[in-house]
Amino acid sequence: MARLKLDFPDAAFQFSTELPVRITDINGGNHLGNDALISMLSEARAQFLVSVGIAETRRDGTGIIVTDLATMYQSESFFPEVLKFEVGMMDFNRYGGDFVFRVSKAASGQPVALAKYGFVFFDYENKQVVPIPVGFRESFAGAPSSN
Repeated sequence: MARLKLDFPDAAFQFSTELPVRITDINGGNHLGNDALISMLSEARAQFLVSVGIAETRRDGTGIIVTDLATMYQSESFFPEVLKFEVGMMDFNRYGGDFVFRVSKAASGQPVALAKYGFVFFDYENKQVVPIPVGFRESFAGAPSSN
C-alpha cells in the first residue's frame, strides 16, 4: 500500500487552539495514542466552529457527520506537552467538504501530525445526506481547493 501524503496550503488554516496531552492520552508506547489524537482533532474542530458561531447540530436536526479520516504522523508527543492545532476547511462540494488540521508542539513548533477528514451534512431524523446550509458555506468563502 502506498504511503499517505498530506500537504495543505498555509491559507487553509483559519483558526488555532492549544490542547494539553493528558496522561490518559498516552498509549503502551508511552506516547500520544492515535485514538487520543483523533479525539483532540474533534475538540479542535468543535472549538473552530464555535469561534465562527456555528453549532455542530442545527435546530432543524441536521448536523455534521464525519465520512473519512486521514492522518500523517510526523513525530511523537508526550505527556504533559501542549499541542497547537491549526484548523481550516477545504474542498467544499454540494454536501460537505474537508476539515484540515496541522498539529505541532506549542513550545517548539515541531510538527506532530497532519490530518484531514471529510464531512457531509446529515439529517439525523430522516437518516439522509443533505446539502450544505447556505450560511455555513458562506462562512468559509475564502477556503482553498486542492484542485
